[in-house]
Amino acid sequence: MTGINYLKFEKTYIDYHAGEIICEQGDEGDLMYTVVSGEVLIDFDGEVIDIVGEGGIIGEMALVGNNIRSASAIASTDCTLKVIDTQRFLWLVHETPTFATQVMGVMAERIRRLNLMVDTDIC
Repeated sequence: MTGINYLKFEKTYIDYHAGEIICEQGDEGDLMYTVVSGEVLIDFDGEVIDIVGEGGIIGEMALVGNNIRSASAIASTDCTLKVIDTQRFLWLVHETPTFATQVMGVMAERIRRLNLMVDTDIC
């Protein structure tokens, strides 16, 4: 996945060790992350729907929707993530519309993968 360049200047980092849970499906969430190094598994109901590497984003759906995590994110390797809070996310959407379309593209791709897993078509 190509990184979202608007996030390269974010300054808050968090390190996770392999196997650590970053966020859990069903929990409330008000942060999204971009992967600086390492890999993160996106897990929906026990099935891996994505592996996110450097430059990829996770946690975005909770900021777009109802603040409930739609999937779990687990560090599959030691990794460093940049943190984007709701206020910064909304600023990026407002000031840089292409950021919003890039985030929607990531979300759409994950939903497509999930649909293939459950053999359901959504138009």
